Amino acid sequence: MLRDPEINYIECKDVFISGAGLGVILVDEKYPAYPGDVRNASAFPYNIQYDIAKGLTIQALVREKNQETYLPEVIAAARRLQEKGCKAILGECGYFAHYQKQVSAAVDVPVFLTSLLQVPWAQSVIGPDKVVGIICASKVFMQDKILENVGVKIGSNYVVFGARDDGHCPELGLLWDVRTRIGKPRCNFDKAKKEYLERVYEFYDSTPNMGAMIFECTGYPPFAREAQRRIGIPIFSWSTLMDYAYSVTVHRDFYGHV
Repeated sequence: MLRDPEINYIECKDVFISGAGLGVILVDEKYPAYPGDVRNASAFPYNIQYDIAKGLTIQALVREKNQETYLPEVIAAARRLQEKGCKAILGECGYFAHYQKQVSAAVDVPVFLTSLLQVPWAQSVIGPDKVVGIICASKVFMQDKILENVGVKIGSNYVVFGARDDGHCPELGLLWDVRTRIGKPRCNFDKAKKEYLERVYEFYDSTPNMGAMIFECTGYPPFAREAQRRIGIPIFSWSTLMDYAYSVTVHRDFYGHV
């Protein structure tokens, strides 16, 4: 089948692209990404368009105190993606949670800026007697206001863990941490996977009654399946958010027989 049989007459909808899928706002940095990372489109079964929030670096997004400085650029990128024809808008980093409410109010397509949107959902599916583990890069920067911005009730059944705290996961630091990296962004997959999974297992083993885990960072999904083989609980990541965002905006047809 070359096209949906319902597609016959078409007319302009004031967008540049027909058949567009998801739009992703990137931080203003260049670094390579493995398949499964949001900025590597090759592994996903739908179209992805990208735009850049000019001036917004990883360090600014995560560590600066006034992220509102960059809000105009984030909104501008979201509007450009909408104008291209994207069905939904996503961000590249979990800390785009800073902008979830403002961007969703500024565009006319659904906005899924952060993997942390899945925390309340994960809490609801595992029940109140289990906890959701949120694994991010550095625990200290996962502030209450970030979680509140995506509907998480502070003090509810979640636990936060920093994968790179205390100098752990140095290989991933070669990709994203300009404070410690010398030379170009780079990464050895096997080293990064080993270091990161050690932290995932430590988090899981030290947290009684964990019922689900959230991978906050866009760089973590390549390791999700192997982690799940070991810990055996639901893992919510950027890839699960992207799949969901696409499925609700471009719902599939069903073909079969009775």
